[in-house]
Amino acid sequence: MDFFWQAPPVTRTLTALTLVQSALVHGGLMSGFHVIYLPSLIFKWRPEIWRLATPFLLTGPGLSFVFDLYFMYHYGSSLETGSARFDRPGEFFIYLLFVAFTLMLTAGAYFGAMVLTSPLIMAFVYTYSQDNRGKRVRFYFIDIPVVFLPYALLLVSMVMLGWQSALIESMGIISAHLYDFITRIYPTFGGGRNFIVVPAFVERYFTRHTANVGYRGYGTASRPARAADQPESGPLPSSWGWASGVQGSWNGRGAGRRLG
Repeated sequence: MDFFWQAPPVTRTLTALTLVQSALVHGGLMSGFHVIYLPSLIFKWRPEIWRLATPFLLTGPGLSFVFDLYFMYHYGSSLETGSARFDRPGEFFIYLLFVAFTLMLTAGAYFGAMVLTSPLIMAFVYTYSQDNRGKRVRFYFIDIPVVFLPYALLLVSMVMLGWQSALIESMGIISAHLYDFITRIYPTFGGGRNFIVVPAFVERYFTRHTANVGYRGYGTASRPARAADQPESGPLPSSWGWASGVQGSWNGRGAGRRLG
């Protein structure tokens, strides 16, 4: 349990909820129909508001159950603890809310996807690849720049699962890039204002509940992350060469596949 509580708060909560819900659905203890994204059941009298969150907490069956959880935890925790763009307490949480809301409008409402876990993970991968520009990663049997990793995964999804699945997953890239544009690119290079800020109450909450953050009278200070949380300075782990070979498994739900 110490390992669990030492994990970054947003990622550990997201991964734990995904583990529980997916185990219940794939174990036959709960119908997947009650957790998929159906706007008609959300915006009605007696709205089923839990469907705003549950579509992001459902992995694929079989091996995809393991890989979805691993990728969600690995890239989520890497961003939450090791990304310079999330240097304020609660900023990763706001990023997650923004990406999830954008995916509901694009992949969900527009393209009809009922499970949104894959595009959410793809958003994590895209942001991670932008944070690690200049590094290379093993993809199958070749080394590629890490910034090309999301697009290589989309190509694999298109070949193995069809263009519709790749299109839905690409909404994760668009959502993450939109957040990057609003919060960094436009304010820095366009002279505009960043309208996505961390509310004071959210920042106070995460300041109190994040171990490596201290709140001072003159501002917020972050203590150095644990050695295990520090991003590698060398090439990225070669495990992606093996993991990418099964990447299609966590995309294997396809677009709008009903469960239960």
